[in-house]
Amino acid sequence: MQAILLSSEEVGKLARELYDNGIRQQVETDENISKMVIIDIETGEYAVDEMGIESARYLRKKNPLARLYGICIGYKVAASFNGYMERDTK
Repeated sequence: MQAILLSSEEVGKLARELYDNGIRQQVETDENISKMVIIDIETGEYAVDEMGIESARYLRKKNPLARLYGICIGYKVAASFNGYMERDTK
């Protein structure tokens, strides 16, 4: 199988579409706010954990060539250097 090359912007766009069109409703709960959801953009499969590391390992075991993208649940960014992270209000 030949890999299709995507820019980082295209990968992000695909991941956001998957998140906004179904994953968000499943994972955006009070207990998951500020956790990371890691999404395999080719299969739509995802996993959630505190930092995203275990989720990425889990998805890589299933598919070593998976294209993964991480989103911080409930926030617009995954990390902040100034100590303030703006909440996502969608």
